[in-house]
Order: sequence, then structure tokens, then C-alpha cells
Amino acid sequence: MKLHVHVHDQPVATLESTDGFRHVMTYHPDVAPELFVSLLMPVRTESFAYPELHPMFRMNLPEGFLLSIVQEQLGPHVGASPLNLLAVVGRNAIGRVKVTTPGTDPRQPPVPFDLNGLLRGDNSEEAFVDLVRRHAASGVSGVVPKFLSPHHFDDHGKGTLATDRHIIKGTTARLPGVALNEHLCMEVSRQAGFPTAKTEVSDDGQALVVHRFDVEADGVTRKGMEDLCSLLALRPEQKYESTWERVVSRIKDVTPDAEQQNEALARLADLLLLTYALRNADCHTKNIALLYSSRQQIELAPVYDMLTITVYDDYAKNPPGMPVEGRSTWMPGKALERFLQTRCHLKPAQTHARIERICEAIVQVTPQVIEAAATYPAFHETGKRMLHAWNDGMNSLRLQKTWSLPSLAPSIAAAKFSEPAPAKPLKVDKVGRSPLLGRR
Repeated sequence: MKLHVHVHDQPVATLESTDGFRHVMTYHPDVAPELFVSLLMPVRTESFAYPELHPMFRMNLPEGFLLSIVQEQLGPHVGASPLNLLAVVGRNAIGRVKVTTPGTDPRQPPVPFDLNGLLRGDNSEEAFVDLVRRHAASGVSGVVPKFLSPHHFDDHGKGTLATDRHIIKGTTARLPGVALNEHLCMEVSRQAGFPTAKTEVSDDGQALVVHRFDVEADGVTRKGMEDLCSLLALRPEQKYESTWERVVSRIKDVTPDAEQQNEALARLADLLLLTYALRNADCHTKNIALLYSSRQQIELAPVYDMLTITVYDDYAKNPPGMPVEGRSTWMPGKALERFLQTRCHLKPAQTHARIERICEAIVQVTPQVIEAAATYPAFHETGKRMLHAWNDGMNSLRLQKTWSLPSLAPSIAAAKFSEPAPAKPLKVDKVGRSPLLGRR
């Protein structure tokens, strides 16, 4: 199979595999240097050959919920190899790179659907599955079911213009209230003054709309985007197999401008502190990305996929997604301060100021959590657990005993929230055990 690779809708290369294993990408002659496909793949005459699909293209393949739906619906027709899946989803890729089959126009808009209806509350699991079936989603993954939306609102909130400007996330029984959870965590990031992806929640609290941020100021041109999983040449399933130190090193490797490098590392420090404060055990290399307009204009992507995942039973005992100085603990102590000073070049006073901003933002957003817990019964236990987790998170950022940080205890007491119910132990099926067998 041979696919065509486009940058800003211009054909720049071909991608093919003759045996299903070794993949080769070859730039067309006379491609402009600025139309590179990846920060790791500059324009050159020699082909880029990988034993598997190139990291840049693996980044845009669906995972988990999306992968199962796409494989189930399309596998019998197009095959289930990575290149086959890329042929289906590559036109909807995040960033400025698109991959198409021969004869396909990369500018062809996706099939539209009613985003307004979704926001009004048509958020059943069946509706999500149906939408995913009709819109081969890509570029997003993780613990929350997601798919790309081809709509945006007009000035009156009624539009059905066929674009691809949103990511829609649903709620499952295993993750009750997850849409509100993420929205409120993102609100903390916004209140703290950090660049953050814009989010909206449906009226019933069951769906989250995330506005895509891989768009230039003109609202049309796509920025390049590569997550750190791709830039570290890791497979998507290896997204936790890294460290914050390796992330810093790779950002330095691919960001030549010293000023932009320092800015990216400062924003990475903000992300790391948010991860501890909000108890986000799912912050891994796929949830950190670089955006760029050129090799001379590279920045860390806004905060995205931020949620208090430890409030859910399946994740309650999880440590941080990546270690700092070899420590995978929610009480990092001096290791965190040393990392921020030596790797991100923050002085202790700058770190303290950032922590104060985050704690103040948490206090500001707490009334919204309490209100949402009262409004949406399915979110009540989740919201209660979130406030307890945030309180613990703020306390873990007390890197010096003399620091005075706020507490959510008065707000929790005023809301008459009891202690959260203990997490239920995970059920692990024993290999070879069958319900039809008699008990020993």
C-alpha cells in the first residue's frame, strides 16, 4: 500500500510498506525545507525507513475505545495493519500533516453531524459509538472516549459548518462525571493563567467539547503538532515509559532558539505542578506536545487532557504517570524543587509564585465543583473526591515548611461533604479460572 503525505494540503512525500513491517517515507523532489513532516524528519533526498510505522504517523492512530470501534467497523473492509488504519484516519490527523489514499483530496471536509444536539444532551454511549463509526477519529487517545468533531459554532451558537475544530469526549459508567472532572481541572489551569485548551460541557454534564488549538491566528492554517511520545520515538503503548528528565532533554534537542526553549520549559514546569496539585496520574508523554509554525517557532502546547483521574477506583492507587528524579510518589519533596531549578531553570521564588497561583486557582474553582456536585447526581461522589484530592495535592506542593498555602477543609465542611468512599479493589480475572468450574 502506498499513501500520500501532505503538509498544509500540499503533497510532500509518499509512505509505503511492501511487507507490512518496514515502512518507508520518501520526500518528493524539490520540496521546500519548511514543509517538513516531522521535527525528526527534515526534508532530504534519502528516504526515512523505520522497522515499524514512523513515530509521527503512529501518533495519529486511534487507541483504546476508538481503536476497537474502528477495527470492528472497518477492519473487515480495509485491514487492521497500522498503515491500513492510517489510510482511514490520516486525513483527520492533528496538526498540519495529513495522509491520504491515492486520488483523495486532503481538503475534502468530513461528514457533518449535529454538535448542538450533542451539547444539549444526546450523549448516550450508543450515540457516541454511532458518531465514531461515521467519523473515523484520530489524533486523540487516552482513558476518555474521544472523537473529532467536524463542526464549530457560529456567532449565534447554531452553526453546522463542516470543519474539524473540536474534540468531543464522552462519559462512561467506569468514569462517572469525567467530562465535568476534566472541564473543572482545565478551569483551574485557566484561572492560574496558564495557556489552556478551551473546553465546554454539555447541559447534562455528560459530554466535553475541547476546542482544538493546533490552528494559527488566521483560524485556518494548521500548526505542526507532535507529542513527546512521538518525539521520543516511543510506541503509543510506551507512553508511560519515560521520565520528566527525558522530556526536558528532547524539548531542548528540538528547540534551537534559547528564548523559546526557556519558555517551553517554564510552561512544562507549570504542567508538572498542575499534575501534582490536581492528582493527575495520567500525565504521560502523549499528553505533552510541541506546537510549531517553523523550526524557528516552537512552543509547548497548551494544557490539555488534565483531570483528577485518581478519584476513580481503577486509578486511585496509581502514582504519577512519570517519575521525577526516579521518584514516582505524590510527595516528591525536594526532588521536585531540584528538578524545577536544574532542569526548568526556575528559581525557588518563581516556583513558590507558581504554586501560589495554582492554589489560588483551586480555591476559586472549588465553588464550581460544589455546585456541579449538587446539580449532577452522577458527579456528586466524583466532585467530593476531587476536592479531597485537590486538598492533598496542594499540601504536597508545600516544598518548604515556612510556605503558607490554603486549605479546602472549610469549603468541604461547608458543603457537608463526608469523607470519600474508599476505592474498591480492582477485580483481576485469574488465568484459567472459569465460573463453570466448581469451587475448591
